[in-house]
Amino acid sequence: MPHTTLAQVIRANVSAALAEDGADHDLTAQLIPEHTQARATVITREAAVLCGTLWFEDCFLTLDPDCKINWMFKEGDAIEAGQILCEIQGNARMMLSAERSALNFLQTLSAVATQTRHYVEATSGTQAKIMDTRKTLPGLRMAQKYAVKVGGGHNQRVGLYDGILIKENHIAAAGGIGKVLEQAFQIAPPGDSVQIEVENLAELDEALNAGAQLILLDNFSLEDMRLAVKHAAERAALEASGGITLEDVRLVAETGVDRISIGALTKDVKAIDLSMRINLP
Repeated sequence: MPHTTLAQVIRANVSAALAEDGADHDLTAQLIPEHTQARATVITREAAVLCGTLWFEDCFLTLDPDCKINWMFKEGDAIEAGQILCEIQGNARMMLSAERSALNFLQTLSAVATQTRHYVEATSGTQAKIMDTRKTLPGLRMAQKYAVKVGGGHNQRVGLYDGILIKENHIAAAGGIGKVLEQAFQIAPPGDSVQIEVENLAELDEALNAGAQLILLDNFSLEDMRLAVKHAAERAALEASGGITLEDVRLVAETGVDRISIGALTKDVKAIDLSMRINLP
């Protein structure tokens, strides 16, 4: 996992999706003569940020390597309702067998990128970076984190192996903030982040005194966030987290925190409404 390339992620995601759908045993597609060629268009029913084109293409090309896809927009573009996103030409059976899996990827990843773009635009002009979390759909973590970047956001650690995030249970089990940070600094590989979660200003000061460089402010009020920024005095990067919405993210950013983590970017996903229409040549 630490060295997985994007191409490997796409291949694994698409293989799993096509297998789950039984795309190589599509009974309904057999209603169409085997060598029939067709054209299709994909239309968006709502405004969005386009994301997931590589996953979409791989679904079709896996079943029909001779399939041709012509995009009217590129990854990361803003699209409007009613626009044609791409044209597809290839074997009609294979096209229909790939349709659902391809659209699932494009709808889901476009939704993540769109949601992220909204948060990034809402905090424009502040120093705060919009960060994702590990609250992702099972099997799609790398894909969703890719979509966050397409939307203008930033990735936190991918998994448990590439950074240390110390939460309240780690602190309790290790014997306190000072002790747990001391151990973390000893075992963290060079270049890996060590982040600790604090729940109040007293814990913040304890973490700062123990040498913390990256601190998560868990469910702080806006006033306490402002005080935390003053307490830290640039000794550590501060990240706000916990129930932050699009409606209040600007207020959070204006407290002066460096980062804002939003689980909703990848967890509360409402797929973009897309439609594919097929026609014979």
